[in-house]
Amino acid sequence: MSEDTSTTVDIQEIKRLIPHRYPFLLIDKVRDVVLRESAVGIKNVTYNEPHFQGHFPSMPVMPGVTIVEAMAQTAAVLVSKSMGMQDSETLVYFMTIDKCKFRHKVGPGDVLELHVKVLRGSSKIWKFYGEGIVDDKVVTSAEFAAMMVPPEEA
Repeated sequence: MSEDTSTTVDIQEIKRLIPHRYPFLLIDKVRDVVLRESAVGIKNVTYNEPHFQGHFPSMPVMPGVTIVEAMAQTAAVLVSKSMGMQDSETLVYFMTIDKCKFRHKVGPGDVLELHVKVLRGSSKIWKFYGEGIVDDKVVTSAEFAAMMVPPEEA
C-alpha cells in the first residue's frame, strides 16, 4: 500500500493512476482524498468537449452517463491511490449502477464536483456512493460498483 498522504491529485498523477485518456478522461483534479474512504473529483466543464457537438448544439447539456463516468473515474483514482497502484495500468470496469438520479443539467462554465464515498472495498471489487454537485446543488447521485483488473487478467 502507498504511504503517500497527499490529499490532492493533479492531472499528471491521475494519468498515472487510471488508464483513461482524451477524449474520455473526464476529471481534471481530485482533492480531499482520504485513502480508502472518500475523495472529490473536479471537472471543469467546457464548451469544446466532444459530446456538446451533438448533445445539444443549441443548448449544450453534459450527458448524465458522462457525469456518472466522471464519478467512477474519481472513485478509480481513490482506489488506485489507496492501493499504491500508480503506473500499474490496472483497468477499471463498471459492475453496477443503482439508484441513479439526475436532478439538474450541467453545462459549459460549470465546475462539477464529484463527491465519492466508499461503501465497501476489497482488493478487486469496490462499491461507492457518489454525488455530482454544481454551485452547492446536487445534480446527480448514484450508487455504483467497479472491479479493478490487472492488465494480465484483462
